[in-house]
Amino acid sequence: MSQNQNPMKKLVLAYGFIAGVIVSVMLLVQQPLFEKGILNMDNGVYVGFTTMIIALSLIFFAIKSYRDQHLKGSITFITAFKIGIFITLIASVLYALTWEGYYSLTDSDFMEQWQQGQLDNMIKNGATETELAEMRKDQKTMGELYKNNFFVRFGFTLTEILPVGLMITLISAGILRKNKILPA
Repeated sequence: MSQNQNPMKKLVLAYGFIAGVIVSVMLLVQQPLFEKGILNMDNGVYVGFTTMIIALSLIFFAIKSYRDQHLKGSITFITAFKIGIFITLIASVLYALTWEGYYSLTDSDFMEQWQQGQLDNMIKNGATETELAEMRKDQKTMGELYKNNFFVRFGFTLTEILPVGLMITLISAGILRKNKILPA
């Protein structure tokens, strides 16, 4: 084990935990607003993804910090990618566990509200009754899976945040591998 892995592990755990706490707290703040109708599907998505982008921007700072403090200002894309993806995984698991806790403790009707939002959008966009009936059929199947299967629900929650972290990781690793960009 090289000397650089221990500092990397500490850095990844710290930044991953901080990012996870940020997205989790905002999830807990946002959900009651959503359920009371203060936020809806459209603006709730913007708030959620903006929070994810802000929290996961810590990936950039973690990579830069590791590059400058432990690698003398130079980092490979692969090393930077590892830092970013591990931070993403930690934050994502914390986020999904927070949702699981909230969902099970509050008897949330999130899925029903989300499905109704989809139907409302289809109606607004001129969907036919046949298209709506097909969507309702699909929603019923999906709703039962979501409600009764932890792994389906956990997986869906991870798919909200993982792509955001992956994109920020790729961008950050690509930028910061160049030691002339934001030198120490």
